[in-house]
Amino acid sequence: MNDARVLVVDDSAAMRALFSDVLEQQRNVTVIGTAANADEARDQIAQLKPNVVTLDVEMPGMSGIEFLEELMATNPLPVVMLSSLTQSGTETSLKAYALGAVECFPKPLKATPEQFAKTVGKLGKIVLAAANSNVKAQKSSHRESRHSEVQFTWNGHYLAMATSMGGIDALTQMLGDFPAECPPTVIVLQSEPALVDTFINRMAGELKCKIAMAKDGAALTPGMIHIAADPEKHVVFEPGSPPRLRMVQRDPVDGARPSATLLFGTMARAGVPSVGAILTGMGGDGAKGLRLLRDAGSRTFVEDPATATVGETPAAAVAANAAEKILSLDELSVALVASCNQG
Repeated sequence: MNDARVLVVDDSAAMRALFSDVLEQQRNVTVIGTAANADEARDQIAQLKPNVVTLDVEMPGMSGIEFLEELMATNPLPVVMLSSLTQSGTETSLKAYALGAVECFPKPLKATPEQFAKTVGKLGKIVLAAANSNVKAQKSSHRESRHSEVQFTWNGHYLAMATSMGGIDALTQMLGDFPAECPPTVIVLQSEPALVDTFINRMAGELKCKIAMAKDGAALTPGMIHIAADPEKHVVFEPGSPPRLRMVQRDPVDGARPSATLLFGTMARAGVPSVGAILTGMGGDGAKGLRLLRDAGSRTFVEDPATATVGETPAAAVAANAAEKILSLDELSVALVASCNQG
């Protein structure tokens, strides 16, 4: 694993000092410089050669989004966006992901000291993961579905996926391939709930199938994607005709809530025909559960750690021998739909 050499870019001197101090407390993370605007950042990047940049969205002159677009077009680097705008789950954050930001991190502007410490404590781990991420050049947020002419008839398999860091961009690319009567799908997405709300609202206008935030009692039927992102509740699979989702309040499982391992495990115990997948992400949530699914006879897929935006979670799944197949994101999209298709 590479150490993180970070350039902190923020127009506020107080914020530069705060985030620099937070990051310096993380093992294997070093702040090598700071910048107050895009011009300073451009010079510092050329001189200091950081392998991660934290970038404020709101800056005088060239905005953070504009500088991100320039950076990804000319000198792609792992970028973590830092702004109050990311906290409210705005279109700005989704644009940052589309342009190539590895993660969008909320500035805890209105928080108790305890909440503040908990929030910023995550930043060091995120930056370290970003330093070891696979940065892609600027990509279009819209692309034509490859399955527009493929006849799809659901074969009775339920689909469950898990993703976290880098996941919104991966899902934006993948879900466009899902047919109108897609398999009943549950996705554990570890991200800011407000940002997930904005993501769902945008995707609802672009997908052929339906998409919504996971709710207690929701029936798992074809044509619907359920996104579980509530950090206060797990999502589990309840057998029945049709099966339903249950949102349960329990302690985190291996530090995660909602826990993909818990979701996968309840599906494995139910013995229903299932397909499981793990995409880009930080940490190891879902690896144990995906192994349970595989042992129960389900088909299991993992995004290739070598090409995933953040390969930590896929690598954990591979190490747990949970993957029937290891595929690129494009290959994975095709395989998941095919595994749930009678055709």
